[in-house]
Amino acid sequence: MEKKFQYRDIDLFLQHPYWVLLVLALGFLIMDPFEMSPVGGLDFRPVRNDVAPFDQVMKNWPGDNRSRLGQGNLEFVDEIFGPESLEFDALGRGPYAGLADGRVVRWMGKDEGWETFALVTRNWSEKVCARGKDSTTSKQWKVEPDCGRPLGLRFDKETGNLYIADAYYGLLVVGPEGGIATPLSTHVDGKPILFANDLDIHKNGSIFFTDTSKKYDRVRHFFILLEGESTGRLLRYDPPTKTTHVVLEGLAFPNGVQLSKDHTFLLYTETTNCRLMKFWIEGPKSGTTELVSNLPGFPDNVRINENGEFWVAIDCCRTKIQEIMIRNPWMRNMYFRLPIPMRYLAKMVGMRMYTVISLFNEEGEIVDVLEDKQGKVMKLVSEVRETNGKLWIGTVAHNHIATISYP
Repeated sequence: MEKKFQYRDIDLFLQHPYWVLLVLALGFLIMDPFEMSPVGGLDFRPVRNDVAPFDQVMKNWPGDNRSRLGQGNLEFVDEIFGPESLEFDALGRGPYAGLADGRVVRWMGKDEGWETFALVTRNWSEKVCARGKDSTTSKQWKVEPDCGRPLGLRFDKETGNLYIADAYYGLLVVGPEGGIATPLSTHVDGKPILFANDLDIHKNGSIFFTDTSKKYDRVRHFFILLEGESTGRLLRYDPPTKTTHVVLEGLAFPNGVQLSKDHTFLLYTETTNCRLMKFWIEGPKSGTTELVSNLPGFPDNVRINENGEFWVAIDCCRTKIQEIMIRNPWMRNMYFRLPIPMRYLAKMVGMRMYTVISLFNEEGEIVDVLEDKQGKVMKLVSEVRETNGKLWIGTVAHNHIATISYP
């Protein structure tokens, strides 16, 4: 009886050949035999991520009904390319910025404009690396590993040295006069640092910095998000011994890092998990981590202001469809193997990028939120620096800087 039942089911199925063709076609597409999907040719293995429920986060998140960030100003349009991080030296000069073409540049004023301050490698050449506005597009990807991609920047206010986290050349330093930066840390535990991202300098001279992934480099950073892999680390470089140590590992896209005013703890962002985290350096909780805040979108850098408060740059926003896919890796495995360009797949799950910047106090309480819901000033944001009554806003993806008076 059992065999007859199975045969009858098969007969009924075969009576509808269109269903057979549909199932076969779908299976063929998901196998991606010609590697035409966005993840074609990659060892793509999605995992479930620890992301707070969308409704819970949005219920407690204070919005900016006036969309104040959209009232900001665009500065240096098409003069500066992908300024991820912004810095000012001890004399107040700047901003300094790391660009998508591999240079660190400095603003010299209206008369002189931007000058090349530092390079992360002697391999850099204007002919190969300088692509102007195209530096922030895929046209740069083939040369980016050779030219470098300086991301996080920090000045040692006492020595005037500028420390650089470069996505390909690791942790470097250059003197107050600029020039070719000197590598400090390119390996840890005998293996290369694949994706150095951001850094901060402790009062004892050690440098904390993030290594975003042991699997994907910066050009393929989007696959870290899609896959949800958690091989990122928080590292510490010790200048006296010239050694690098793993502080935390198993992180999901660790990105920005910022020490507190008294250096008892540091904050770091986990982009994939949409959250701001705290790592205690001193005190009874030393060596432990805790959640500061779940965020409505994907955070990048975090920077402190003179009051000891923290600005977090967030690319917004998550959607319910994304949450379903985050919690069901098999769905992502099927969806991103479809032979459809990534920009269309992103739109199909409701992604509409705009910028949110949020200010937190030391207790993790939200002090202020500024949004640009229409993306008038910036659709993607990487960093917020508050100085002299103004916010300077960097972006890894656009060819300008944004500013807005604050408060």
